[in-house]
Amino acid sequence: METGSCSWVLAVTLYCWLLLLSRVYSGENFNGAGKVRGVNLGGWLVVEGWIRPSLFDGIPNGDMLDGTQVQFKSVALQKYVSAENGGGQVVTVDKNVPSSWETLRLWRVSKTEFQFRTFGGQFLTCDAEGDSVTAPAESPSTKETFSVERNSDNRIHIKLKTGTYLQATIANQLTADYPGKPSWDDNMATFELIIVANNLHGDYQLANGYGHGKAKEVLMEHRNNFVKQEDFIFLYRHGMNTVRIPVGWWIAGDPNPPPPFIGGSLAALDNAFSWALMHDIRCIIDLHAAPGSQNGMEHSASRDGSIDWPTSPEYISQSLDVIDFLASRYANHPSLLGIELLNEPSASRVPLDVLVWYYSMGYQIVRKYSSTAYVIICQRIGNADTLELYQANIGQTQLQALDKATGPLVFIGEWVNEWNVTKASQLDYQDFGRAQLEVYDTASFVWAYWTLKNDRKHWNFEWNINYNYLQLGDSSKQKFSCGAWMLALAYWCFYLHHLL
Repeated sequence: METGSCSWVLAVTLYCWLLLLSRVYSGENFNGAGKVRGVNLGGWLVVEGWIRPSLFDGIPNGDMLDGTQVQFKSVALQKYVSAENGGGQVVTVDKNVPSSWETLRLWRVSKTEFQFRTFGGQFLTCDAEGDSVTAPAESPSTKETFSVERNSDNRIHIKLKTGTYLQATIANQLTADYPGKPSWDDNMATFELIIVANNLHGDYQLANGYGHGKAKEVLMEHRNNFVKQEDFIFLYRHGMNTVRIPVGWWIAGDPNPPPPFIGGSLAALDNAFSWALMHDIRCIIDLHAAPGSQNGMEHSASRDGSIDWPTSPEYISQSLDVIDFLASRYANHPSLLGIELLNEPSASRVPLDVLVWYYSMGYQIVRKYSSTAYVIICQRIGNADTLELYQANIGQTQLQALDKATGPLVFIGEWVNEWNVTKASQLDYQDFGRAQLEVYDTASFVWAYWTLKNDRKHWNFEWNINYNYLQLGDSSKQKFSCGAWMLALAYWCFYLHHLL
């Protein structure tokens, strides 16, 4: 009974890791250097606010960044502002209970000026003083830009750029005709600001929140100090032979990328390759943030959570140009191990045929410059078939000739020694880490920890090693009980449940 139970756990654990974290490779062998044991340099050249929250501390109105979801409630009527049918039509002030029509996403113009995007993607607009507010605009301009005045009680006034304040009316309309300047009492021009979600803290939010000058200063300090040569020495001394480096699409425009993005990430990436060469470490470049966003998350540099990459030929072409730029620049560098074509595309929004076509084109681009660099393709996140990319026709004779026994290699691109357990002891973490390592060491290309540094201790590789919460050792030679396998399974199935 115990043996059978443990075999079942093995199978399900393998499924969980393939679905969540696998990367598929093609190319030559790893030149005799052994399997990859790596660490992700996450939060460095692609900002993720949860990794280093202090990056956002100096932004005025920092809870009103791009993509923040808000609702406005008239204090006089006690009803919510609503974009009827989710946008494209009139705007009313008549809903007692808020839902998607009543939730707007902010596009930040300055610390006090904003554009309001509806559930359907249109923007609130007002043509002139005295007019009603509607939501037909597909893209914002001056008529879609509003000033917001805010007091300490989260009450707000909204006005046009001409200075006229919006007000709710008895007829449940939103109009630009409030006479004079309103006070903060329960008048028709005063609304309660309700922040529904403020969960996007990426490169777009940082750069647009600070403005170019201050953002450049903040990111220069971050890029120069978050990852340094000493970190590569640390990794080498602890048996790590690879770093996976997330980059954003704007790196190809350095030193002057399109606004609001800030230049300097290319110089930092060059530094990483130099340090890697000095300390016998290989580099995987990962296109983590694609133009238009491939998953709507902050680590894709999404402005407001929208996923526009798969629907825009321009964005897809631009992504391939970035791959061309990176491959041509680093193909002959002795520290290049591979290039990941796209990080975590959304299963619900990125069609498989679009993704396979993109991967095929990206593969050919990398092969144009290198016959030995690994080409890394990432599975879709969410509700996707775990084997869909194994079965897909990527279009290369080299891949088509491979069978299951000699096929693409599997890489656990992101894993972490943290779990949903409170008051776990150091010994518990050591056991959990060993169980994970036994699973992941069986992968054909092995793994990379997420991340090198992190404000959350157990996500921080350096902290885990320095304080002996993660013991690397030679996990491939260690044997663990069925209970240890169950420990790893419990974490990943919990993670899978919440991801989906």
